[in-house]
Amino acid sequence: MPHQPPHMSPEEFRRHGHAAIDWIADYWASLDDLPVRSQAAPGDVRRLLPASAPKAGEPFDALLADLDRVVVPGLTHWQHPRFFAYFPANSSPAAILGDLISSGIGAQGMIWATSPAVTEVEQAVLDWFAEALGLPADFRSDGPGGGVIQDTASTATFSALLAALHRASGGEARRHGLGDAGWRVYGSSQAHSSLVKAAMMAGLGEDAVRSIAVDPETQAIDLAALEAAVEADVEQGLTPVMVHLAAGSTSTGAMDDLVGAGRIARAHGAWVHVDAAWAGVAAVCPEHRAHLAGVESADSFVTNPHKWLLTTFDCSTFWVRDRAALTGALSILPEYLRNAATESGEVVDYRDWHPQLGRRFRAIKLWAVLRTYGLEGLREHVRSGVALAALVADLVRADDRFELVTEPSLSLVVFRLRSGDEQTMAAMEAVNASGEAYLSHTTVEGRAAIRLAVGSWRTTRADVERTWRALQAAADG
Repeated sequence: MPHQPPHMSPEEFRRHGHAAIDWIADYWASLDDLPVRSQAAPGDVRRLLPASAPKAGEPFDALLADLDRVVVPGLTHWQHPRFFAYFPANSSPAAILGDLISSGIGAQGMIWATSPAVTEVEQAVLDWFAEALGLPADFRSDGPGGGVIQDTASTATFSALLAALHRASGGEARRHGLGDAGWRVYGSSQAHSSLVKAAMMAGLGEDAVRSIAVDPETQAIDLAALEAAVEADVEQGLTPVMVHLAAGSTSTGAMDDLVGAGRIARAHGAWVHVDAAWAGVAAVCPEHRAHLAGVESADSFVTNPHKWLLTTFDCSTFWVRDRAALTGALSILPEYLRNAATESGEVVDYRDWHPQLGRRFRAIKLWAVLRTYGLEGLREHVRSGVALAALVADLVRADDRFELVTEPSLSLVVFRLRSGDEQTMAAMEAVNASGEAYLSHTTVEGRAAIRLAVGSWRTTRADVERTWRALQAAADG
């Protein structure tokens, strides 16, 4: 009989676990002194690694030592207080500990029977969160809909499209394919790229997506253009299947008119999917719910606690008004998954709520965040991000060399140098290359702009002011 490999003993695991937590705490403490964007060149990290895996096992201490030697120099530090690029990806202490517990439990939550707690904690936590965001009661698990934690908003968009196709086809899409109905999907020119990818993966193809113009000032979807596109497609015998609306677009944080666009979609029987991946979590603050006005008419809604709400990646919360459309599109029950609980109809099997079968206990880290911060703590975090973004906007307005491109959207500010695109991009790249801060860019109405997204749990006013000084110095050239 072969021998068992040398597993860690409980005491060894305890010792190495303490060392790993110590390393994380030391890493956080060191971030202020590290360049935000990695300075590594292509291949630098790979050259530090051996060509093959070790034949004999090594001490775990050796791996911890190599984190500083190999990994850290090749990291762009998303937990750095001056990481302002893209949107934040917060890993708060509570979330990390929750994720660690999830990994230690190591349960597969694909069906209720494989670990009832994995399913029922997730249902309860998403009901809590829906209530905290002010979402409609139909999205709760005790109603016709319910929520599920996806890995990312991209998967949520894909799942929403599959549910929309199932509903629109009367169930024929899953049995016989898409046929020749000429399905069409609509989103603004600022919609996330995952919308086109969802159409590709669903078999509709890129050409099925209608890119709708936006208002030049607000960057929100143009309702007249949306209505005209839908009506033109219907006249040609095509079928509107889903309208994708952004409550906080990636580029500028634009807020689509959910009420007006929802009315257009419903008039033609199209599914309404609201993508609030970044901005949706701000609705934990009652005063920051205006961008979700009209969500009560949505068929599905997604927001990502793993961006702005202190929860370690991956944790994308997705709700549907009618879970029958979603599970109808995705449910399949091979013999090896049959069990009495499923056949009783009294439980939810989350394997039917997304493309993948296997699923980890993601809810425990969101549970940890909600319980340790409480709603008041989460509101303080969001309000801090909004206030710091307002400070950035004031600094932009006070410097004649800069101008706002759009009005600030919650914790996102988009601005540029008045002198032109070349100078704007050069100033941003100079700051990024210096390691002082990390910013990203976009293009708005054909002109380059800098995006500064506040939201890290470690960012302070001093970090914003330090970044602004670096931008001013870069603008001086």
